Formats: sequence, structure tokens, C-alpha cells
Amino acid sequence: MGREITKDTQLCMSLAARPSNHGTRFHNFLYDELGLDYVYKAFTTTDLAAAIAGIRALGIRGCGISMPYKEACIQYMDAMDDSAAAIQSVNTIVNTDGHLRAYNTDYLAVSKLLADRDVPADSTFAVLGSGGMAKAVVAALRDAGFTSGTVVARNERTGAALAEQYGYTWRPDLGSSRPQLLVNATPVGMAGGPAADDLPVEPGVVDLAETVFDVVALPALTPLVRRAQAQGKKIITGAEVIALQALEQFVLYTGVRPTDDQVRRASAFSRA
Repeated sequence: MGREITKDTQLCMSLAARPSNHGTRFHNFLYDELGLDYVYKAFTTTDLAAAIAGIRALGIRGCGISMPYKEACIQYMDAMDDSAAAIQSVNTIVNTDGHLRAYNTDYLAVSKLLADRDVPADSTFAVLGSGGMAKAVVAALRDAGFTSGTVVARNERTGAALAEQYGYTWRPDLGSSRPQLLVNATPVGMAGGPAADDLPVEPGVVDLAETVFDVVALPALTPLVRRAQAQGKKIITGAEVIALQALEQFVLYTGVRPTDDQVRRASAFSRA
């Protein structure tokens, strides 16, 4: 028999345009492992205001926020942690007695991965995209001391604004640029999406990069990651990002930090 769900069980959730089982499996695995009276469920919505009001009214302890709600939800928050306020992008909401505080654990995860992989700060880089995840990546790169970079986005308004905010350049396409660090922060390569089988750039761009970072988490081996692996590049995957950011969400919701082994097993279970 599994855990008993009672009137006192704490509910945590996620909101995404295309919900996956990753967070549900990760969090519920750790609740079982640690004997915590919590349950986690993924949702989507066409009424964000009502969904956020439901979190507040029903006492839902925490909510993970994914595309396309990371910026749109800000207007409904009571407070912004520095991690979210600095980049005006939210991926985590914590509800304390009806008070909603926003965080961005994507930023924390990206910062740790860049440091762990010893990506040289003097590398030239290009970040593809200008949405919430791109903001987290660009902010992390700036704070890690990267000075020579480009935001590549077809949307001039958001792309140019993101680049200017952090002191980088913007361009609508990569053109002849061949960055040493290539970061995909677009949905290209995402399972179930319209470009699930595509590369976000020409193959030659991947071949000339030194490090390839794809924030797409599902699948872990996106077309971009597979190409980079075949070329022997240093790789950072979206599966790694989602595991680290989910860990920080878990700590924010429960106040409990699992061991490295528990996190490793939860991550493996979430991908199974």
C-alpha cells in the first residue's frame, strides 16, 4: 500500500503548456523516500489568473511554473525573491498562509552547471531565444563573468531588450557567427513540439562549438545534444537543469534537503 492521502496532505503542483511527468515523478519519489505527507500533480490552464487564485485560496504549498507562464504570472505575486526579481521571470511559487512568493531556481541550476563544468568565462557565446529560460541563462552567464556574447532571437523587442539589459548584443539570426559556447533556450528539439526532430542551428555551428548547452529537458538526448555528443563536445543537458532546479523547488516547498544519492535516484526515476 502506498502513502495515505488525508485532509492534511500538502499539495504541490506545476503549471505548463505541455505538462510532463518529470516533476510529478521526481517530487513524489522523494516524498515517499523521506516519508513526507505531500503529493505533487501537474496541470495546464487557459486561465492563469484563476489558477494562481486557486493556489492561494486552496492552500496549495508550491507551484512550478513553465513556459509560457514564467513572466505572465508575475502580476499575481505578493513578493519576488531576488532570483526572480533580477530577471523578471518566475519558475517557482511558494505559498505561505496565502502569501505567494516567487523564485527562479532555473537561474540557480544554470549557474551551478556552468561552474561545475568549468566553462571558461572568456568563451564567446550565443544564447538562442529570449523567453524566461533564456533570461535565466543570460543572467547566469553575466554573473559568471562572461563578457562576449550574443542573444539570438527573431523577436527584436524581447531579444534586444534582454541583450541590452545584460550588456550583450542582439541579432535576429546567428549569421556567420560561430560561438565557442552554444546555448539553445528555444523549444526546438522538445518532445511533442512541432520541431522535435530539428536542430536549432546549422550542423556546422555545433561542430565548431566547444561547449553545447541545451535547456530542453525532454528528451534528455535532443537532436542538438546527440549531434554535440557525436562531435565530442562538452555538453550540458536540460535534464541536468531540470533535476537541479527541481531539487531547489523541493527544498523551498518542504524545508528538507535530500542527499545526493536520493536526488540521483529521484532523477533517474523521473526519466524512466
